[in-house]
Amino acid sequence: MALRQNSDKEPSIELFIKAGHDGENVGNCPFCQRLFMVLWLKGVKFTVTTVDMRKKPAELKDLAPGTNPPFLLYNGTLKTDFIKIEEFLEQTLAPPRYPHLSPLNKESFDVGADIFAKFSAFIKNSPNNAFHEKNLLREFKRLDEYLNSPLPEEIDHNSRETTSISKRKYLDGDRLTLADCNLLPKLHVIRIAAKKYCDFDIPAQFTGVWRYLQNAYEREEFKQTCPADIEIEKAYFSVANKRK
Repeated sequence: MALRQNSDKEPSIELFIKAGHDGENVGNCPFCQRLFMVLWLKGVKFTVTTVDMRKKPAELKDLAPGTNPPFLLYNGTLKTDFIKIEEFLEQTLAPPRYPHLSPLNKESFDVGADIFAKFSAFIKNSPNNAFHEKNLLREFKRLDEYLNSPLPEEIDHNSRETTSISKRKYLDGDRLTLADCNLLPKLHVIRIAAKKYCDFDIPAQFTGVWRYLQNAYEREEFKQTCPADIEIEKAYFSVANKRK
């Protein structure tokens, strides 16, 4: 009986994320937001502590010396490296109590893999950035084509009607997965920073990307974990100022 009570007990989870410029609110860190979203989607109870990187509290220096957010305390055990943390949470917080978040289709993870690197090159080289803008747009086109292409599970092989355009909400279907937790925070940063410093908007022709973003912003797990626009703008201010 004691074992059953122990297995039913909620784990103690504290997520440490980067604080904003005020030292308190959520800062600009796509990897922090990624884990914030994962925990929210798992439906587990957890606390979030923002860490002011300019004056890291003494207790945190003792807890995770030399480690920058995000990091996690799980039942008192320190977990670092956001990739390993995500893998640990997916394996540990598993059905039947917690949902699996892994996508069914591998390409849902792969399709946006290069978009943030292309954005970084673009914003560092603007305004003389025609080459880098073209590379960024190529990645958006690839993402758009994937989002507009029906997934295998969307195709009804018994129907005479062909499904030519996907109507799904997210990368891997109508539920948010680890693939979305990875990509959406990066797309949010790109949308805010590229507009502010490069006057770049995601082209309206990428209807799949915009459908995806609009559906995502309707979800509390994404919207409420996003940093304020000013945090992103401040984070990229020095990058924009160093451009040639």
